[in-house]
This record gives sequence, C-alpha cells and structure tokens, in this order.
Amino acid sequence: MSSSAMQRNITFDDLVRLIAELDPSRRVIVGIAGAPASGKSTLAERLVSRLNEAAEGCAALLPMDGYHYDDGLLIARGLRARKGAPETFDVFGLLHMLERLKRNQEDEIVVPVFDRDLEIARAGARLIASAVRVLIVEGNYLLLDRQPWSRLDAMFDVTVMVDAPEDILRQRLVERWRGYGFTPAEIEAKVEGNDLPNGRNVMLNSKPADFVLGAE
Repeated sequence: MSSSAMQRNITFDDLVRLIAELDPSRRVIVGIAGAPASGKSTLAERLVSRLNEAAEGCAALLPMDGYHYDDGLLIARGLRARKGAPETFDVFGLLHMLERLKRNQEDEIVVPVFDRDLEIARAGARLIASAVRVLIVEGNYLLLDRQPWSRLDAMFDVTVMVDAPEDILRQRLVERWRGYGFTPAEIEAKVEGNDLPNGRNVMLNSKPADFVLGAE
C-alpha cells in the first residue's frame, strides 16, 4: 500500500474492477479490515466468488481469525473474556504467513481457518495454490496502527475499510450471539464488554485504508 494513497469511497463493483485490473504477472494481496460484524467477511467471500466467476481459481481467501489463540492459552493468560481483542491473536504467525504467500514460491500453501461453531482455529484447513493471483485477506486489525500489527500493512497492495455505524454493529452482534444460544446477560457482556470496544479500537486506531466501503 502506498503511503501517499488517497482514501476514498468505493462501491463493490468498482472494487472488483480495480482488483481485476491489477498487475497479472504477480500475486497481489488485498486487505479488508473492519469492526466485528461490519460485514468484512461477507464482502471478502463475495469478492473471491466474483473474481473466480471471471477466471476460475484466480482468487482465494485468508481470514485473520485463523490466527486466534486457542481457548486453553487464553484461559492460562486470563484473556478468555477478551477473545477477539488484538492481544488474543498470533499476529506474527499471520505476518510470516503473509510473507510466505506473497513470495509464492511453493506449489501450494496450507493455512488455518477459524471454526466459529467449535470456537477453535483448524490448522491445515485450506489450500492456496500458486496459481492464485489475488489473495483476499480479511480481519479486524489488519490496519491497526500499533506494533506489531502495524507491520502487516506492508504486505497489502490494496486496503479497504468496511465502515458500519455502531447501532448496526450492535444489532448484528446481538443477533450473532443469540443464534449461538447465549443468554441476554451473556450477550450483553460479550457485545458491550468486548465486541464493541474492539470495534471502536478498529475504527479509531487503524491506519487510513486506500478505500472505504459502506456496510450493506
């Protein structure tokens, strides 16, 4: 990402066109950041799907959530209630994987994927082949302007921030946790005590993205 890039609004269709027109001779990495429940995961999946419609196998997805610390480690560190906060991720593991993916010197690379139903990151859950030209990376803290997260920015050719009002985030988060069977008190603790503070951290303390896309 160029430090001189001007941040501007963009539509989904324009983003697809912009990515499709990037240098075809090398792998490009697109970083999509946003608060919890902003819709960044859905956006990233849509992008991969649309790009692959035009050229099958050209795009793949790497979610940051695959680098969650295991619950056992979080409990040992007294961080289980803060799961999803910046300090609960293996940021250096993600950074090294991005460096490896950017070099693209292997036939295929195996990456972890977070299983929300099991609340655990599954190692070796997804293959990214060397033929993949566009890697879409999504996660809350990809642009967080604090060490060591701030090292990730250099890995991205294009960055996008998904912007969503807090009232929409709150509604989506409540619905998310209700769907997993949590009680109203548990939901309030998760949303007000962890998710929304994490979201404010993303929106207030991230580096400017190249583009901003409104939540849908």
